[in-house]
Amino acid sequence: MTIDYDLSSIQEARDVARSAKAAQGILAGYSQEQIDKIVTAMFEAARDNAEWLAKMAVDETKFGIFEDKVKKNLFASQNVYDYIKDMKTVGVLKEDPERKVIEFGSPMGVVMGIIPSTNPTSTTIFKSLIALKAGNGIVFSPHPNASRCINAAAQVMHEAAIRAGAPEGIIGCISKVTQAATNSLMHDENIAVILATGGPGMVKAAYSSGKPAMGVGAGNAPVFIERTANIKKAVYSIVTGKTFDNGVICASENSVLVDEPIKEQVVAEFEAQGAYFLNKTEVEKVSRVVMTPKGGMNAAMVGKSPHVIADKAGIQIPDGTRLLIAPLDGFGPGYPLSYEKLTTVLAFYVVKDWEEGCYLAIDLLSLMGAGHTFCIHSEDETVIREFFRKPVSRILVNTPGSLGGDWLNYRIGSLFDFRLWYFGRKQHI
Repeated sequence: MTIDYDLSSIQEARDVARSAKAAQGILAGYSQEQIDKIVTAMFEAARDNAEWLAKMAVDETKFGIFEDKVKKNLFASQNVYDYIKDMKTVGVLKEDPERKVIEFGSPMGVVMGIIPSTNPTSTTIFKSLIALKAGNGIVFSPHPNASRCINAAAQVMHEAAIRAGAPEGIIGCISKVTQAATNSLMHDENIAVILATGGPGMVKAAYSSGKPAMGVGAGNAPVFIERTANIKKAVYSIVTGKTFDNGVICASENSVLVDEPIKEQVVAEFEAQGAYFLNKTEVEKVSRVVMTPKGGMNAAMVGKSPHVIADKAGIQIPDGTRLLIAPLDGFGPGYPLSYEKLTTVLAFYVVKDWEEGCYLAIDLLSLMGAGHTFCIHSEDETVIREFFRKPVSRILVNTPGSLGGDWLNYRIGSLFDFRLWYFGRKQHI
């Protein structure tokens, strides 16, 4: 009898969830010392395998930069481990005898990790670490274009955990990747919480599953260069942030907003640091290649170099160009490059002052990046504080978007939430 692929993928999803649930039931009885030993072994395995996992990710997805993916893997292992290794996450966390309150940490159960193609191995690494640190199991639903490298990363983490004493099946990953399997896993009775990284549709599906979910989707991060900024440093930060792994990190800068009095200096500095400013005809050509008419990204252009994009668009750019910059007169429908671009292309706007920059930043975020990231380069603390009231979860000051955003993701942003939740139940007794 022939079984449909969708049906077999659903069965696999159910099997990995059941295995993880059974294993987590055993892990839930482990001491903090036992869990920490397992997490240490996982971190060491991820660190030691960072390079070949990065190469596998580039080879499979065909985008990004190998050296930068190695850095992401090391960051997701070493830096995350350094931050969480001394946390107490199970059992009695804290006691207050005077108020007669005891805080007690217990695992949630099995975490479902949805993994994107843009940061496949690094995301698998850090989600594995934080899940098991809190006594949970975890099962992964990979992006179909990065299934092999995500499964490989999950296997590295699983084997390390087993060697250190974790029960078999504590980390699982779907190998038959279908939408049906992902949906089945989201609604599986053995899944306690969903940690979703991906496109808006996937994140929305996680939030609509009826289970607790934490998600991160499109960024479309604007960056404002205010008139008091150190221009050379600001441009260096933006070029560094946007070109890291060819722009695939959702916290990377997507639109530059420049204070009018310093426009010429900023343009000159961008050009000096390897940026190429597109003329109006070239903006239209690049728009048609990089974006779809509705503001979505052409998947074939994700994480591509400026020269690949220019060749596809039929334009000539100087050798050594690191970034394409598209001056725009507006945003939204009719201006495709005003939307999120996970590649080496930036939109460029000029604003008359910080107030106009403030409103334009809100408009750009409202397109598809509300709740995500905003960057500002300024030496005026009063102006910086005016930008605190943005519809984002983090504001980065005088630092690259992707690199500063990742640091916050793993250390303060995501992990701060995980520290509060422990991906477990913090009970007050």
